Amino acid sequence: MRIIAGRNRGRRLEAPPGAATRPTADRVRQALFDMLWHAPWAGRAVVEAAQVLDAFAGTGALGLEALSRGAAMAHFIERDRAALAVLRANVAACREEERARVLPGDATRPPRAAAACGLVFLDPPYGQDLVPRAVAALGAAGWIAPGALIVAEVGQEEALDLPETEVLAERAHGAARLVCLRAGGRGAASPEPTPPKA
Repeated sequence: MRIIAGRNRGRRLEAPPGAATRPTADRVRQALFDMLWHAPWAGRAVVEAAQVLDAFAGTGALGLEALSRGAAMAHFIERDRAALAVLRANVAACREEERARVLPGDATRPPRAAAACGLVFLDPPYGQDLVPRAVAALGAAGWIAPGALIVAEVGQEEALDLPETEVLAERAHGAARLVCLRAGGRGAASPEPTPPKA
């Protein structure tokens, strides 16, 4: 697992042993950031100079990728001890200590926000309905800026009911589904069609 692009391109990232943490695969992360870079509803400005939240952070790969591509600050929320140790090691390996804030805790019961973030990554364990709970809790704690872009990775067949958001796009990648949403969206148009499974 490596950083795909930017100032830390090629930097290797560690992952904790066992199945408790499921890092986003390099190819899925690359597809996600390619989409963010080029989509008409996103673009480079969504990442560059952004305040980023990586909740259910695991290895920190999503937030560290955003930092490598020019984000101003990344905040990481993770509760698993083994994942926290690896996350801190990955931050140090990327020499991003000044732009990374690691917060031990549960994204469904987060601490008060250090900053309202315009780009939010949610990559929880599949099948536990954690994304809606996290969005509600993080929003109440002040982590999600008005109009923020939320990227959730969920299971392929997992329902995702977030009434206060606008679905911008969905992409299938094997067993995973990436869903990009705009916080606070109402009366959204139909999302882009989901392509066949990769």
